[in-house]
Amino acid sequence: MSHPSAIDTDDSRLRVCPTGLDPHRMPNHVAVIMDGNGRWAKAKGLPRIMGHRAGVESLKRTLRLCNDWGINALTVYAFSTENWSRPGDEVNFLMALFERVLERELESLINEQVRIRFLGDLQDLPFRLQELIAEATNLTAKNTGINFNVCANYGGRRELVLAAQKLAQRSVRGDLDPAHINEKTFAAELFTANEVDPDLLIRTSGEMRVSNFLLWQLAYAEIHISDVLWPDFDATALREALSDYQSRRRRFGGLDPVASDYSKT
Repeated sequence: MSHPSAIDTDDSRLRVCPTGLDPHRMPNHVAVIMDGNGRWAKAKGLPRIMGHRAGVESLKRTLRLCNDWGINALTVYAFSTENWSRPGDEVNFLMALFERVLERELESLINEQVRIRFLGDLQDLPFRLQELIAEATNLTAKNTGINFNVCANYGGRRELVLAAQKLAQRSVRGDLDPAHINEKTFAAELFTANEVDPDLLIRTSGEMRVSNFLLWQLAYAEIHISDVLWPDFDATALREALSDYQSRRRRFGGLDPVASDYSKT
């Protein structure tokens, strides 16, 4: 069992991370595609809904670990714009599950200083769920712990189209010169406005695709593919992902001065 080591934070809470990880090289923002709930249930001879319930427990565990280990933001892919095509019973169950989890966990989010936001076309969600989302967002807005972003009815292409439409509308009104549109003004119109881009993307269940998730924001994220099905994703799996991340040399399109012959000129 690894023993945790303390790291400094800007608030009064003491955060720790496992031995073997550099507490000063932790990713600031982790994004997760939580994949494998259905396969986990099928392998155990259970209905798919049991996989989703188990997935919620894995999400709670991962959020707490990220908060404890000094990661400042966690963004998860909870429900995509494409997920509406699933069987109606499963979609209805997922919406009801979102509601129950928010009602049950809100007090814990407040106590643990988690700041929660929901990203996506929220107006298409059930009205009661929209009410709970607004309540949770407002009640945790001033919390000082991890930023927890839940992507619900989210699609990366849809997000980019909406941002382009907003900029076009501002230009038509005369509020924005098209020549002044740049990456900063575009990013300000995204659901993730005011959030730093993810440093690390984790996808579980061994799938190797981004599935229309954070297409703009993942431009320079390191990608870790875990063979673990999401309900089984635990501290060991997260530690492996973070260790993989810390083994990378992040060049952001430039050259590594250690490996480049140009550094010798």
